[in-house]
Amino acid sequence: LERVGARRWIFVILLVWSLVSMSTALARDIRTLTALRFTLGLAEGGFFPGMMLYLSYWFPQKNRARYTALFLAAIALANVVGAPLSGAILSMKPVAGVHNWQWLFVLEGAPAFLLAFAVLKWLPDGPKDARWLGEKDRNTILAALAAEPPREHHAMWPMLKDRRIWLLIAPDYLIVLAQWGVWLWLPQIVHSLGYSIFGTTLVIAGLYAASFVGSLLWAMSSDRTGERIWHIVIPCLVAAGGLIAAAAVHGNLASIAALEFAAVGLAACVTVFWVLPTRFLGGTAAVGGIALINSIANLGGFCGPYLVGWLKARTGDYSAGMDAMALCMILAAVLVLALGRAMHLRAAGRGGIAGTGA
Repeated sequence: LERVGARRWIFVILLVWSLVSMSTALARDIRTLTALRFTLGLAEGGFFPGMMLYLSYWFPQKNRARYTALFLAAIALANVVGAPLSGAILSMKPVAGVHNWQWLFVLEGAPAFLLAFAVLKWLPDGPKDARWLGEKDRNTILAALAAEPPREHHAMWPMLKDRRIWLLIAPDYLIVLAQWGVWLWLPQIVHSLGYSIFGTTLVIAGLYAASFVGSLLWAMSSDRTGERIWHIVIPCLVAAGGLIAAAAVHGNLASIAALEFAAVGLAACVTVFWVLPTRFLGGTAAVGGIALINSIANLGGFCGPYLVGWLKARTGDYSAGMDAMALCMILAAVLVLALGRAMHLRAAGRGGIAGTGA
């Protein structure tokens, strides 16, 4: 991204992303589907670390959590719209000989195609290239970024030996495992409470809306106080408590209320978490570090749903699965506390505060 520029990088990724998504409508067998999903994963893999680095070009550490939250909250907002929209598309009858599931991929992949060209035309590579910025505003942004403590620009191999990177990977893996374990099974969990298919999509949209608002407010709190570690730990524990309560209580309203807490916790912890790597990594090291953390942690996206499904098959309901996801969030909270201590000790040894994460 540093070499080719943010505009071209994001354009190519969005273009490939959209074309592969829409091409999934043409899949006819498992081999084709696997190849398409693998290609989609390659495109997605370069997007997130690039965006985290891009945000660091614009926003200093003291404000970065709220803007990271805005970026990540778009996922929740997309699901607020996407859940009922997908339900509506899947209820369609074939149109022009194309099945509803095929229309789902085409219609929901097309916006990214259009957005790719909007990015190419209007997205600047950084404040220096933003023609819509006045000279005073540009200088203010650049001065704020220049005043930050220096970050480390490791080569890849020294970065792999940095204990903080692995202390970031471990809790993120557990968080992603719990997120996907909950989100992927959420339609079935809500439907099992007695809601219709359309009612289920509305409930899920409400859960995502709550996570959208909650994560933004929590990130603003983190920026206002300058504290990071406990702003990750607390929502991890809130998510765990919500999942345990959802597994234990009986009744629609109580279960949905517990799931609301879980949804907010699952979203809020991540928005602050991704500020941490850019506290001590810059440039190529930031891209490589975030990509490494994200790629390994995303393996949890496979393990979580599989574990919940396996426990459902063994026990007959989702309670054990939600308890298991809650345990993952508790372990993630403990590991984040260990990470905070490691970053504090590293900063103390250097005589600075850049890596405290506090």
